Amino acid sequence: MNFKLVIALFWGSLVFAQVEERKPYSLDANFFYGTILEHNAEIADLITAHPTGFILSYNRKTYGFNAWEARYNYPDYGASFVFQDLKNKALGQNYGVYGHFNFYFLNRRLMARVGQGVAFASNPFDLEKNFRNTAYGSKFLSSTYLMLNYQKPNIIGKIGLQAGLSLVHYSNANIKAPNASTNTFALNLGLNYQLAESELPAYIPQEKTRFQESVHFNLVLRSGANESDYVGLGQEPFLVVSSFVDKRINQKSTLQAGMDFFFSKFLKNEIEYKALAFPEFDVRGDEDWKRIGFFAGHELRFNKVAFVTQVGYYVYYPYDFEGRVYFRGGLKRYLTEKIFLSATLKSHYAKAEAVEFGLGIRL
Repeated sequence: MNFKLVIALFWGSLVFAQVEERKPYSLDANFFYGTILEHNAEIADLITAHPTGFILSYNRKTYGFNAWEARYNYPDYGASFVFQDLKNKALGQNYGVYGHFNFYFLNRRLMARVGQGVAFASNPFDLEKNFRNTAYGSKFLSSTYLMLNYQKPNIIGKIGLQAGLSLVHYSNANIKAPNASTNTFALNLGLNYQLAESELPAYIPQEKTRFQESVHFNLVLRSGANESDYVGLGQEPFLVVSSFVDKRINQKSTLQAGMDFFFSKFLKNEIEYKALAFPEFDVRGDEDWKRIGFFAGHELRFNKVAFVTQVGYYVYYPYDFEGRVYFRGGLKRYLTEKIFLSATLKSHYAKAEAVEFGLGIRL
């Protein structure tokens, strides 16, 4: 019998056991009570009572088995379900599913959560049956929720307590008019349950490594459909061609600068409509509906996923639509080191224009 082989296999199994990734998880449930913020005068008549609801969440814990986890103080990632009764007959109830990240501070007692997903509106706008709901023009909405909780786990066995603040946003991002959207600010109180192993793994410290990367050129095609704020003009496809350079300055952050070329056909419909229906706006009807903008941005990397934020300014702007400054924020997923997908929201301050789905290459 080859004792050297046996010893090698034995130590190999020990090493493998030490580095084998373990992912304990937890559950939490929060009840919330809040108010709809009047960010837009169009929804003032829809704020009639205090919305209530609950948030159910599944959380996977991280311990640094992957290098990016230690860089962000070992966050959780998971999925949530949110139910909200908006306490208004025209608005109805919303049901949403989300992916989220939990980030920890103050010795892991303070948790900040960012969730992004899709919600179903039970009673969207209908010109004949529900004309008062100017907030939601469609059944399916883009939704974001933020949560800040103080947590105390394992108070009674594996059950803990948490309390804090939440903000829940619903909008169809101008996919269909109307789209005034809602933002609910709420107080929440809940329980957490640690479905964890008896002995949790130790946190693996971050390794100090040098990072250096050259400048890269990117090309992205973004598309989708949206509609003018004037109800009834119809949904139209759009195309955005973006070219930019980026420089990854460390393992977390990448800086960007480039140009956007916008081909938004919904603006063509709006220009023609306003020229006929609203002569006081001094719109001729033959203005160009294309735009060109310069932008600067930042990308925050989480392994193969990244959060993107960009601020732009239109340098070619023949028709005035919501002002010259625009914003873009959303997610990217790197399929390879060169190919990526994106889903972003383009807006003008708090006014959404479109949800953009993109395919890009980084050379």
